[in-house]
Amino acid sequence: MATSSRGARVFRNLNAKIAAIPMIFTAVVVFAGFSVWTVVYSFTNSKLLPKANFVGLDQYERLWSNSRWLISIQNLMIYGALALVFTIVIGFVLAVLMDQKIRFEDTFRTIMLYPFALSFIVTGLAWQWILNPQLGIQNVIREMGWTSFTFDPLNNPDLVLYGLLIAGLWQGTGFVMCIMLAGLRGIDEDIWKATRVDGIGTWKTYIVVIIPMMRPVFITTLVLVAAGIIKLYDLVIAQTSGGPGNASQVPAMYVYSYMFQAQNLAQGFAASTMMLLTVLIVLIPWAYLEFGGKKNG
Repeated sequence: MATSSRGARVFRNLNAKIAAIPMIFTAVVVFAGFSVWTVVYSFTNSKLLPKANFVGLDQYERLWSNSRWLISIQNLMIYGALALVFTIVIGFVLAVLMDQKIRFEDTFRTIMLYPFALSFIVTGLAWQWILNPQLGIQNVIREMGWTSFTFDPLNNPDLVLYGLLIAGLWQGTGFVMCIMLAGLRGIDEDIWKATRVDGIGTWKTYIVVIIPMMRPVFITTLVLVAAGIIKLYDLVIAQTSGGPGNASQVPAMYVYSYMFQAQNLAQGFAASTMMLLTVLIVLIPWAYLEFGGKKNG
């Protein structure tokens, strides 16, 4: 009897399981398989072609003694911390404003989400023009009469990361807003009625009651935004190409440079492995909170 019930469970939703085979195959072979292959060959001295000539941790020692890699890590930490905070805060505030049942909500939501539909290359090029001192904001304000106005972040090593941040926020906050708005719309209306009866103000309700209830939404958003930050590449290429100097270098540019330009596969693999490790550091706590925490609960 137990065997027959077990067999029935195996054949339950058989069509869906068959349809999932290509996705499972891709995940296991392409993603997991090539990730392991990359990690293994990061311990070799492969140059133009992969060679199984293992040299231990030499590539990692070289990586962490390279000033360009250290600068790219520092840049990513600064950009990532600012992008993470501002994207989530601005996205949540916009979602709260949109949750007030305003007129033309669908129109505003579409306008806010539209930048996310664009590729980072298009966004980077658009903001490169907007921030260009000869074409963009600086030129417009000077033509209005403020001739001493200066705004040229992409050519200033001290401000270039903030120029990238503006473009990143413009593209990402609409997506975060939609996630947060979906979370807000999932809150039971009785909770709002209870807080009004208790005399709790609207903003205090959001901070004290609603935000703790939206913990899974915030965690998921945090993971999505953080994973996107770690992979940051095309936005930088389109806006600054890593300049001026190395002021806007990021780890993904280092990987591309060594694998396809310097023809040093092992060094690129080592940098890729460090990026993979960073992604795992983000994903594993999220997976534990989402799945392990529920089981423990």
